[in-house]
Amino acid sequence: MKKMVTVFGAVALVGISAVAADALAEKAKKAGLKPIPESKSELYKLIDNPKNPITDAKVELGKKLYFDPRLSKSGLVSCNFCHNLATGGVDGVDAATGHKWTANPHHLNSPTVYNAVFAQKQFWDGRSPDLEDQAQGPIQAAPEMAATKEHVEKVINTIPAYVKEFKKAYDNPKMKPTFKDVADVIAIFERTLVTPSRFDKYLAGCDKALSKEEKEGLKVFIDKGCVTCHNGVALGGSMQPFPAVGKYKYANVGDFKGDKNGMVKVPTLRNILETRPYFHNGAVWTIEEAIKIMGETQLGVKISDAEAKKIKAFFGSLTGKKPYVRFPMLPASTDKTPKPDLK
Repeated sequence: MKKMVTVFGAVALVGISAVAADALAEKAKKAGLKPIPESKSELYKLIDNPKNPITDAKVELGKKLYFDPRLSKSGLVSCNFCHNLATGGVDGVDAATGHKWTANPHHLNSPTVYNAVFAQKQFWDGRSPDLEDQAQGPIQAAPEMAATKEHVEKVINTIPAYVKEFKKAYDNPKMKPTFKDVADVIAIFERTLVTPSRFDKYLAGCDKALSKEEKEGLKVFIDKGCVTCHNGVALGGSMQPFPAVGKYKYANVGDFKGDKNGMVKVPTLRNILETRPYFHNGAVWTIEEAIKIMGETQLGVKISDAEAKKIKAFFGSLTGKKPYVRFPMLPASTDKTPKPDLK
């Protein structure tokens, strides 16, 4: 907080502004909004997996496999196909599309992989407890990568360079990589895909990190009750009923109803301006409409065009710095590596 002095009133006004801004930041934190830690040690407390600790070797190997389409039945679809790191961690289409150009049968949209580590559960219905478990799903799903565990294991174990990297990463000279090992290192790579933004700096005490318009939007965001579901480090990631109090106007797009209790995973708002279309079924293409729908369905309040515009301005502060990811050069297949199967 800046010390207030009186010099023709000018500096005093700056001081008052700083006090107000500090009050808003404190209000945000009391509402449950949390920053991505600046300290690596503190960040790792949130993103590391004690059962499979993050190491540079695992991250590098996981990155290669994240981009390797040979894990799929067709030899064309990689993890990055639906979770493109160059486009906000999503594919930019309303329904995830994979093997044989098949759209998700429930018309489910691909959620962003960026900051997914901060979510309490994975998948729209929350059926996976962590990224390691989640990574196994799309590889085997028929409309996605359509592979079997046996196919994946054969791909890896017929490419000597991959076997060598697994042995090195796990310090196990006798290791024969399994399907689970492949999913685990992909998840380790995904755990590092966090994107700190100006909003984190603001919560950490840098008043100038947000513009006046963004602060106004943050205030509206809090006052309207959006923080009820969009809180924590991810500004989302918990399981909540959807719709809660009002009808969702696009409920007829797809047949997804949530888990057995009608609960749906709350998407992260980090990088939200880069991850359209919105909602589980990708039915909404403008963030302003998405904001107003959330007011109607989840909060039972009307959000005006002006208020939606302010909240959108705040969302701009959530666009984070992406980790530098150099596209990997993948090891060559061998005569024993499974051939692509487009059927």
